[in-house]
Amino acid sequence: MTAVVTSRLPLVRRLVLVYLALGLATVVTLVVVSIAAPDDVTPQAWVRGVIVAGTAFLTLRFVQGAIRREHRALLRLRLVLTVLCVAVLAVLAFLPLPGWMIVEQGVCAVVLLVAAVLAWREPDRSVR
Repeated sequence: MTAVVTSRLPLVRRLVLVYLALGLATVVTLVVVSIAAPDDVTPQAWVRGVIVAGTAFLTLRFVQGAIRREHRALLRLRLVLTVLCVAVLAVLAFLPLPGWMIVEQGVCAVVLLVAAVLAWREPDRSVR
């Protein structure tokens, strides 16, 4: 009798989609706040918001490749998720951001951390 190994990658994909939704919602929020109260939006917030959205699209591409078992896609996904976790924590520690964005970055950190742990626990079954 062989054990069936259930992939964690679909859950990682859903977490990355949450990260993407947060990134896009942040950019939309920055647009709205820029119109309503321009002094409440800093250049750092804009840079961070756009980076979150951009890295979310890139990470989604990596997780889709890992699900398809593309060569080295799981490794790329693991590395990107780990680097993003560290980057988000560095942003929280060193960049002056509006209060709402600090909360958003904290949520992003938790989502990315869970996704990274799941990705690192995934056995590598890529095509060689």
